[in-house]
Order: sequence, then structure tokens, then C-alpha cells
Amino acid sequence: MTPDILQIAAALLAATFVSTAFLAAGALYGRFAAEPAPRAPRLRREEPRGTFAAFRSAAIAPLAHRNELWVPAGPLAKIDRWLGQAGRPMELTAAEVVALMQVTAALFFAGAGALSLWLRLGFVAWLAGLISGAAYPLIWLRDRVRARQRAIVRALPYAVDLLTLSVEAGLDFSAALAKVVEKGRAGPLREELRIAIRELRLGKTREETLRHLARRVDLPPLTSFVQALVHADRLGTPLGNVLRVLCTQMRNERTQRAEKLANEAPVKLLLPLVVFIFPTLFLMLFGPIGYQVFLGGTF
Repeated sequence: MTPDILQIAAALLAATFVSTAFLAAGALYGRFAAEPAPRAPRLRREEPRGTFAAFRSAAIAPLAHRNELWVPAGPLAKIDRWLGQAGRPMELTAAEVVALMQVTAALFFAGAGALSLWLRLGFVAWLAGLISGAAYPLIWLRDRVRARQRAIVRALPYAVDLLTLSVEAGLDFSAALAKVVEKGRAGPLREELRIAIRELRLGKTREETLRHLARRVDLPPLTSFVQALVHADRLGTPLGNVLRVLCTQMRNERTQRAEKLANEAPVKLLLPLVVFIFPTLFLMLFGPIGYQVFLGGTF
């Protein structure tokens, strides 16, 4: 039974790699044949070139096109929301993320199969490699979302301070946002505020723009900030007073967050202290004594 499974798996992997090679060769040949030497000025941004770009156009794009036909709309919508929270890394789509999951699952399955044959681990290692490969793009996307949200949380108090100063100086909300984008720190929050300014200039109301901003980022501190601004706009409360209160609140929350991280540091250091430092210390202190007592050694 096991040799048959190995033969089938080897045949499937060989067929996958051969088909990928043919797709890559066909895509590259078609690109070179259809675009001999463009001399017209480029009006659009030039696409990034490299190994991943060639692999994306050769293998990921055909798989993504097929995934759009059979993958349910619910998982694709959820992955698309995660991509929006991550800032659309490499302009990936939800179908392309599913295609990456398939490719990494095949690669991890092949690596786990080779390792299993070498170390005789059994078919469980193959299954673990398949699941790990399929989950790897989602783990990478989750890390990108968390890193971007951390950057937004760190930049939010400074942006609110600058927005408060701009509003109290006499600028309206749109001009104050533009001043924050102009003078603020580079990062994901600046990009999101630039999108909000673009929506305001296209004719959307302040409430719609702020709610779209909160929905795109999906971060509790920014959501509470947006809700406070929306309620102030509905009730007619002066925007400067509301921003001043929010600015003080965010500075306090930043201080509390720093204190929380400082209090968590000793607990996080406990595990490496017990696992790595204490055994080494005990070995240095009691190793010579144990050597002399149990083995009769002398120094």
C-alpha cells in the first residue's frame, strides 16, 4: 500500500512541476513575443520585476483565475478584508492568496515527503507538511496585519495632536487632515488618511469618510476616535474641544500601554531564564562538585 501511495504522490508532484514549467515558459514566451520593444512613454507605474513577479505571472495568475470559479465567495471576502487591513501587500488579491496557499502546500508536501522517506516518519509527516504549507500564507498575512496595526496605534496619538493643533489654528477638517498628511510621519496611518482626503475631495461626507476609514483599518482605538468625531459632528459640538479631549485620552492610553508592556517584561523573561540561564548556571556551579563526588575526579 505504501509504495503505491509513494508512486502516486511522486507522479502528481512530477506532473505539477512539469505543468508549472510549461506555464512559465508559455507566459514568458508570450510576453516576449507580444511586446517586442515598447518605446512609448510609460504613463502607468512600472510593475516590479523579479523572481516573484515572473512566478506570479506564470503560475499564480492562472491558479487565481481558476480559484475564482470554484472557491466560495465567503472565504474570498474574508481574505480580501484581511488584505485590506494589511495594506494590500504586493497588490495581492484574495484568489492569488488562495493560489499561494496551494503552491506552498505542494512545496511543503514535497519537502515533508522527502524528509519522511529519509527519516521514515510515516504519512503523518506528509499530512503535517501539507497543512503547514497551506497555512503559511495566512500566517504571513496575519503577521502583516498585526505589524500594520501596531504601526497605526503608535502613530495615532501624534497624528491626533497635529490634527488638534491644525483645527485650533483655524483650519477646517479637510485642510487639517491634509496638514497631518503633509507634516505627519510616514507610515500606514498616513496612507489611510491620504485615502480619506481623496474621498472627501470626491464629494463624500465627513461621516462616510470616517466610517470608511474605521472599516478599512478595523482597529479599536481608531474606531473609538472615529465614533467620537461622528457624534460630535451630529451634535454640533466644537471639533477643537473634542479633539483636545481625545488627544489627552490617547496620551494616557499610550502611557498605560507602555506601563503594561513594562510590567509584562519580567513574566516573559521567566521562561528563557528557567530554560536556558538557570541550567547553565547550575552546571557551572555544581558540575565540578558532581564530577568529583560521583566520578572520583580531581582538580
